[in-house]
Amino acid sequence: MKKPTRAKPQLLGRYIVADPKICHGQPTFRGTRIMVSQVLALVARGMDWDSISERWDGSISREAIAEAVRLSNQAFLEHAHEYLVEPVPA
Repeated sequence: MKKPTRAKPQLLGRYIVADPKICHGQPTFRGTRIMVSQVLALVARGMDWDSISERWDGSISREAIAEAVRLSNQAFLEHAHEYLVEPVPA
């Protein structure tokens, strides 16, 4: 009898991983249980990146935050058409 295959961790970048065994597979910063969405929410609120890093005792570097912002920007550009509320008048 074959064992069911388990999903493996997926590297999404140098600092970001999605592991089905950690935070239900939500993207987190490697080596932590800090979800990328939590950090992006703080960035969106205007929190200084150094303060974000300090909030988690330096577990997240400025480079890791930059990667999260870069990847979220890329995802937005690729999927923006899916969020169309209404067409813009010509």
